[in-house]
Amino acid sequence: MSLENHAEFKLSITKALGDQLAAALEELTPAPLTMGNILRLRPLPGVYQMYKGEELVYVGKADKSLPQRIEKHFRKISGRRNISIEEMSFTCLYVDEDFGAVAPERLLINKHRGQGEVSWNYNGFGNNDPGKRRDTTVVEEKHFDRQYPIDLEYAFPDIGTVDGASEAELTLAKLLTITKVLLPYVFRYESSKAFDEIAVRLPAGPLTADEALRVISEHVPAPWQVTALPGYVIMYEKTEDYPSGMRYYRAGQVIDPAPDA
Repeated sequence: MSLENHAEFKLSITKALGDQLAAALEELTPAPLTMGNILRLRPLPGVYQMYKGEELVYVGKADKSLPQRIEKHFRKISGRRNISIEEMSFTCLYVDEDFGAVAPERLLINKHRGQGEVSWNYNGFGNNDPGKRRDTTVVEEKHFDRQYPIDLEYAFPDIGTVDGASEAELTLAKLLTITKVLLPYVFRYESSKAFDEIAVRLPAGPLTADEALRVISEHVPAPWQVTALPGYVIMYEKTEDYPSGMRYYRAGQVIDPAPDA
């Protein structure tokens, strides 16, 4: 009888790490996605998981600060339609910086994708400004921005709280800067020195994003156009229809494309 004295053995360190991370996160109870809970976090690097109801929808990492990264998601979701911030919760683990080289969030993503989870990973949720090249592309049905488009009825906080701006009158350049800060989604625009000389008087009372964009549109001459796309807003010195344009602001006029446009 012959016995072998050697065999192959494959050790997967990354799989072991992924399993340990997942097990540690499963022991945590998801907390509601509120600013209070976010501010209680320590400003350390780590990984986190986000839940929509009972469903695990997203795994991410923070290279420097978990609260800073998760707050960006809070703002993004708070400015979207078809979803409520009250539906969202999260868990997180502080991870030593030396551990970053093995991409801990990728280990978790791979594990959960195999189980049919983390539907928001790789669908555009974690993206920042996609850049001008994406302005003219069609947003696919499964993309986060198509499922949860920006909310143009998002209510601004008091404009007077930003850089001491006057609610009654300010320059167009200042209003653009304030709007960019207050919007919970990207507002990318082309600047012009002329905007420093254009005075703007705001309507009384709080403003929605739509109302602020209308005011901006009223004060920029043709062919300037403000365009609301599914995931962000742009403003350039040209009049143009975009494949995924949701609303156009032209010289104070609002144009909503036909549904099949």
